[in-house]
Amino acid sequence: MLRKVFLALLMLFLCFSSKNTEAKDVKVGFSISKTGIFAAAAGSQLNTYKLWGEQVNAAGGLTVGGKRHPIKLVFYDDQSNTAKAVQIYEKLITKDKVDLLLAPWGTALHVAIVGVLERYKFPMVGNSAASVLLRDVKAKNIWFPTSSFPDVQSTAIAEILQNQGVKSVSLITNQLQYTQENKKFIIPALKKAGIKLLVNEDYPPGVKDLTALLTKVKSANADAVLAYTYPGDSVLYAKGAREVGLNAKTQVVLLGPQYGFFGGIFGPAANGLITMGHWTPYRKDWPNAKKFYDDYTARWKGPPDTLDAPMTQMSVEILEQAVAKSGLNRDKLRKTISSETFQTINGPVRFEGVMNVLLPTMMSQIQDGKIHIIWPPKQATAKIISKPAWK
Repeated sequence: MLRKVFLALLMLFLCFSSKNTEAKDVKVGFSISKTGIFAAAAGSQLNTYKLWGEQVNAAGGLTVGGKRHPIKLVFYDDQSNTAKAVQIYEKLITKDKVDLLLAPWGTALHVAIVGVLERYKFPMVGNSAASVLLRDVKAKNIWFPTSSFPDVQSTAIAEILQNQGVKSVSLITNQLQYTQENKKFIIPALKKAGIKLLVNEDYPPGVKDLTALLTKVKSANADAVLAYTYPGDSVLYAKGAREVGLNAKTQVVLLGPQYGFFGGIFGPAANGLITMGHWTPYRKDWPNAKKFYDDYTARWKGPPDTLDAPMTQMSVEILEQAVAKSGLNRDKLRKTISSETFQTINGPVRFEGVMNVLLPTMMSQIQDGKIHIIWPPKQATAKIISKPAWK
């Protein structure tokens, strides 16, 4: 009888011990713009998060304190709404009790949630955003792997225009935050470069047709056109430019041409468009860049964009390395992210303040259906070409 009782107690002990030694899930939370005006672009960010989670779990989990823990992604649709994003991040921290945070899509939503991050002292590596405003206010719990900050990016664009012999420019700008920050800095950069600004017009985020505005741009007959678009209205720009015959040989479309949907709509007609971006799978000195491209393409049956997907991948690579070193303690994690150097698919990353100081500002161009880095020359994978006439 005593033997049976002993065996029963032993089995209970072993069962209890087994449950307590099982690796606890690491909850990783974020909001995503599944609906609303940012939804067209945010899909690649969500795909990259999911791919990362799948790959980490397939390898045994996230390394925390020398042990592997499975990742559980917790996310909600922010509807492309800044107020909704704030509510979600508050919920993720206070109710869902997530261990780690990932970023939402776009500058406006990053800016919106900074107050939540600062209030709870919760570190988060950003990705699909860059804001001079957040750099200037010296936010302590957010960092941006990108080099596409509006001030330095404007300098690069002005250099490209000078290199192409541009003497005059027409500028149209979406009223959203990131494009407006870029406008703020490109105007003095053009003036410093001696380039005349012939048209300077804004348009609302929900615009349905840019034809009338582009007719005005065509009439100005500037050497170059700067279209400071978001992904959704980049399609309106390209359709309108083709319709009115806007054939300036230098056309910069800020956000849109990097995404697969854009190439799917316009095909060879998009050849020659210059756009922002500092990543390509064709750089041999970024050995994991091609692997990410291939993994993403295989998982999602189509290639990643060359802006948000790689920046998102950079952010999770940085977070994964920081957690391996510091665990889940927020203070230790903040210190590690703000001081260490990290290896990513876009080269090494080290932050000073909110900025990655190791990645030069670059610009890209569509050439024969591929995105190539074309500026600065030392970073380029191809030389700049003139934009052929729209087909």
